[in-house]
Amino acid sequence: MFGRVPKVYHPGVARARATDTRDGLLDAAERLLMREGYPAVTSRRVGAEAEVNPALVHYHFGSMDDLLLAVYRRRVVEGTEHLRRVLEDPQPLWALWEYNCDPRGTAFTMEFVALGNHRPVIRAEIAASATRVRALQVDALDHILTRYGIARRECPPLVASVLLSSVSRYLVLEQQALGITDGHDQTVRFVEGFLRQYEGRRRG
Repeated sequence: MFGRVPKVYHPGVARARATDTRDGLLDAAERLLMREGYPAVTSRRVGAEAEVNPALVHYHFGSMDDLLLAVYRRRVVEGTEHLRRVLEDPQPLWALWEYNCDPRGTAFTMEFVALGNHRPVIRAEIAASATRVRALQVDALDHILTRYGIARRECPPLVASVLLSSVSRYLVLEQQALGITDGHDQTVRFVEGFLRQYEGRRRG
């Protein structure tokens, strides 16, 4: 009469737990990547960081490449959503410059570029996502520059996208990876002087 009550299987609860575990593994892999570099991202280390059985890494992702791709893609989705909001800023050129100067995004990208030198599948993913992001920026800059009366022949949107992203990120890379800051202040003042011509001083 008072025997053991059978457990009831709830598919929704099981899915939620699986999602939590998967997200925890992604978070753990990213922490290791940013703290110690990509060589530290092994199934054993990720499992220990997430406080779960390392076998769950392969259960949820199959291979370490698949895990790393999932880490990268998650940040690309978040970064693209952020970029769309940036391009809707009342001062979009200022906002885009600040977006590209964020050292956190540059550090993340640097680790994956280094990883891509050894993993072709990672390199292909980086190239594909970078192409999509650049296309988004170019389309937005085409409208922004036209609104400011800047002719395409004077400053093609593709060139503006490359300049705003490459200059800012290279400055961050030099400072973070090498400790080089020569010419950085002068370059920042030059770029921000250009931005002030069209959007005034940065507000907010």
